[in-house]
Amino acid sequence: MKVVILAGGLGTRISEETSTIPKPMVEIGGKPILWHIIKNYSYYGFNDFIICLGYKGYMIKEYFSHYFLHMSDVTIDMKTNKTEIHNTVSEPWKITLVDTGLDTMTGGRLKKIEKYIDNETFFLTYGDGVANINILDLVEFHKKTDKLATLTAVQTSGRFGVLDVGKEGNVKSFLEKPKDENSWISAGFFVLEPKIFEYISEDSSVIWEREPMENLAKDKQLSAYKHFGFWKCMDTLRDKVELEKMIEENKASWIVWEK
Repeated sequence: MKVVILAGGLGTRISEETSTIPKPMVEIGGKPILWHIIKNYSYYGFNDFIICLGYKGYMIKEYFSHYFLHMSDVTIDMKTNKTEIHNTVSEPWKITLVDTGLDTMTGGRLKKIEKYIDNETFFLTYGDGVANINILDLVEFHKKTDKLATLTAVQTSGRFGVLDVGKEGNVKSFLEKPKDENSWISAGFFVLEPKIFEYISEDSSVIWEREPMENLAKDKQLSAYKHFGFWKCMDTLRDKVELEKMIEENKASWIVWEK
């Protein structure tokens, strides 16, 4: 199964980082978040990736085309112009990098890579979110539903703490950023059948999360895999700092390949 990663957005809400690099290349723990996403799928045995490029996509191309240099110790003899690679790190990845346009929306980007799917079931995810989802369980769930599309649903915490205040003004309890048990959002991490492309027009302005997904739901072809574990989208600089802290404190539960 191929893994499609949307990596072409502008990332305006984390502009402190994305003014110079594309959002998926923003580093956490010394590696681009895109690397973490790929590494996670690879842990479960999925190594064929299609990356939808847009904003500063050439930087993602350069990163993977020189991957062995980024991941290895190197001796460069400036006098003889010779380069010696030490302890080369290789990965079993096959990565197809596709320029899907600077201003293309998510549905348009997905439509542009249809020819690379080979009419097979595939994954779709975003290039800015990490989770400890068991990918094999997700695939198994999708197969059992017999639907065209499965998304991963998560419960998110509120931005603020919740107080239980008594009549006399006494605080009975305080819950920091509680999760709303009745509210689910899409975290991405889709499993899709190739027929979903029939729901996407050739228009580059099509947003995958709107008309295509709405029509799939209307046709009862969209299911939700409920994930109760960790998930976080790196939307702002604050999110990046939180992810960095998790790595530093050895609490990064998405890094399953080191456990």
